Parts: sequence; structure tokens; C-alpha cells
Amino acid sequence: MKKRERIADAAKILHQRYIKDSKKRRESLQRERENVGIAEQVYHLRTQAKLSQKGLADLVGTTQSAISRLEDADYNGHSLTMLRRVAAVLNQQVQVRFVPNDPRYVRT
Repeated sequence: MKKRERIADAAKILHQRYIKDSKKRRESLQRERENVGIAEQVYHLRTQAKLSQKGLADLVGTTQSAISRLEDADYNGHSLTMLRRVAAVLNQQVQVRFVPNDPRYVRT
């Protein structure tokens, strides 16, 4: 009888149990990671510039609540136009790149 490998890392256990065999769940997890990454970057750049959400909003020409939404990891409505406006005010640029989901498969 083969002994099961014991996994001590909770994240690994959860990934194995809920994500591993589901393409839909893997894609959802990736979208959530992207949302968190955008939110963290906007927050970090804003605080590094010593701006409040209202201060950044005024410079961008939007509302404080719009900046708050960009910094919310649960927000799914990121507009490339808005991100470019925020980036410009913070002396940054937005880069978008496409990467294959499965590097072994690239349509030619």
C-alpha cells in the first residue's frame, strides 16, 4: 500500500483540493491575482507619492471613490484609459503583455 505524501502548507492543500483540476477555477484565481496586483500597485505608488486618494483623484480628474475602487482587490472594472491617467500623474507607464496560458500551445 502506497503511503500518501503529507502536505503541511495550507495554501498547497487548498490549491490541490479546489483549484488543481479545474481550468475554470485556475482562470478565476489568475484574474483575482491580477486584480490584487493592480490594486497593490496603485496603492503603493499613491502612498509613495504621499498623496491621499482625494489628492490623486484631483490630479487625475476623477473622484476619490474611483481611486478607492482601483485600490480594491475585488474590483473588476479596470479601464486601461483610467490606469494610464493614474500612471501619467504618478510619472509611470502602463504595460500590457499577452502570455500564453499553456506555453506548449501557441497558435501560429
